[in-house]
Amino acid sequence: MFPIRDENPTVRVPIATISIIGLNIIVWLFIEGGGSVLPLINSFCLYSLIPGDLLGIVPAGTTIPLIENVGCVLDGKGSVLTLITHAFLHGSWFHIITNLWFLWIFGDNVEDAMGPVRFVGFYLLCIIAAAAAQILSDPAAITPMVGASGAIGGVMGAYARLYPKAYVHVLIPIGFFITTAAIPAVYMLGYWFFIQLISSMLAAEGPGGVAFLAHVGGFVAGLALIGPMHRPDYLVERSRLNPKKSAKYRL
Repeated sequence: MFPIRDENPTVRVPIATISIIGLNIIVWLFIEGGGSVLPLINSFCLYSLIPGDLLGIVPAGTTIPLIENVGCVLDGKGSVLTLITHAFLHGSWFHIITNLWFLWIFGDNVEDAMGPVRFVGFYLLCIIAAAAAQILSDPAAITPMVGASGAIGGVMGAYARLYPKAYVHVLIPIGFFITTAAIPAVYMLGYWFFIQLISSMLAAEGPGGVAFLAHVGGFVAGLALIGPMHRPDYLVERSRLNPKKSAKYRL
């Protein structure tokens, strides 16, 4: 299922969500070269999260093949900053477009429940939680981890807890046909989480290129963090100003 839009208007302009989207686009275009081979490889070598390098498990001099037989040579001094910077890198146009689309659909409503400053803090915490989950699954891994999907998983977890009954319009492929449906957020996001969880178990059986456990870790972090980080007065204001249109919240 791919979300198109939700029936859940906001009260405040999602300044932080728009800024995060903008920052991801800037990094993609000016640091990763819009997917050009050499800038992409260079950004992965410098700013992606490589657990084995960060933890000093993999010896210096280890080579990681990436694209077109070009790769990184690890120095054994992985920077702790990659716990954050990896989440602003992407591997392809499809990767960044889908991630930022999900962030736009769900981020504005989560930000509306806490304000921009708290949302930025929430987003960063979800990045770290997602990274920690992936690192714990394989501390010696040398596959570079990139992408905002772990943090966006946290946003989706928060949305599922805040607005379980909000309707999300989704595309559903059925064979060669595609149909649409409006589904309560708790079912759509619950299905997404279930797929990530099952995929993480299957990925443990063999090599995989998607950090499914990062998605799981981010989602769980979002579920937990939205409780202490939301602003009850903001949620009351949402209900007061849009009594008929805003989805009922529940915490």
